[in-house]
Amino acid sequence: MNNSEYNKAEDAVNNTENSLKNAADNAKWKIEDLADKAKDYINEKRNNDQEATQEDWLDKVKNNFSDTWDDIKDKANDAWEKTKDAAEDVKAEWNKKTN
Repeated sequence: MNNSEYNKAEDAVNNTENSLKNAADNAKWKIEDLADKAKDYINEKRNNDQEATQEDWLDKVKNNFSDTWDDIKDKANDAWEKTKDAAEDVKAEWNKKTN
């Protein structure tokens, strides 16, 4: 068996890793930004003569991270399927060459 089948599987694994890293990097609100987002939320409420509440703020954060989790989960699922398919291709090639 030549290295091209192994390289194909390794590329699929690398693509999986990169896909997950990109999903995390592209999260809508990164942890470092939460303090600034909280200040913006409080100022927005104040400017509209509304009360800023912790409960409302936490709901906003939870909803944002829920959307982010869905994005990451979709990318992880796609990466899993691509990696699994590549592994199956390598296994089939191996079986064909050893039988």
